Amino acid sequence: MGFFGRAQALRAIIVMCLAWFGPVAELKAATLDLQASTQAAGHSAEPFGLFASPVSEGGLREKWLGVERKLDDERVQLALCDGDRERCVSPAALQLLAIVDSGRAREGRARLGEINRAINLAIRPMTDLAQYGQIDVWSSPLDTFAHAAGDCEDYAIAKYVALRLAGVSADDLRLVVMRDTIRGDGHAVAAARLDGHWLMLDNNRMAMVEDGDMRNYRPLFVLDERGVMRYEMPLMAALPDRDPALLALNLASEPTPIASPN
Repeated sequence: MGFFGRAQALRAIIVMCLAWFGPVAELKAATLDLQASTQAAGHSAEPFGLFASPVSEGGLREKWLGVERKLDDERVQLALCDGDRERCVSPAALQLLAIVDSGRAREGRARLGEINRAINLAIRPMTDLAQYGQIDVWSSPLDTFAHAAGDCEDYAIAKYVALRLAGVSADDLRLVVMRDTIRGDGHAVAAARLDGHWLMLDNNRMAMVEDGDMRNYRPLFVLDERGVMRYEMPLMAALPDRDPALLALNLASEPTPIASPN
């Protein structure tokens, strides 16, 4: 039995896949609704318990929208491969589906841990400059698995998609862009909510830790199917003329990768 269930027609499978992310035009409205409800309740539903506001433009948003466009095509390919794995022509898709299968065979924290561990082992760390000759390239999961290499955001995106395929609700998944307050590097991780607690799935460690235990990191942005949101920080508010994505990625003066591949 595949992750969407082979009792349904393939067309229904593909439609379900394409329905994961709503139209871009609806992202802002959904985000505003969430912000209104959490602020009224006096707390934030986002990782680290901080409020976040929508980002309507900038480099980080464009990168995320670019990944989402690639995901639309990859969901169809994954659905087709899952429906008939013997005829699947994509080794990358089969590898990702095998990880999804392992995750779906478990529940709760074990599911999250299995996917975190498997993707950490499947991808070798490599900078975008070494791999693509460019700074800060965000890859879709099948591209990452085809190269078997990537940096922090590539791991995080692959985990985000694998967890979604494995049955984790979109409401309980995020990507978080952070800054290492000691080294000054940017970093990205997948975040999954379990029993009201946000767990960080980090390519730098096999063990998952709660958001409050991520020492020496400052959260800057949170991403999900609604779009990109910026954590409300005094530093960010004091620099309204700067593109917040450039602040997060340390591109204000000279392009540098979002994080080291370690």
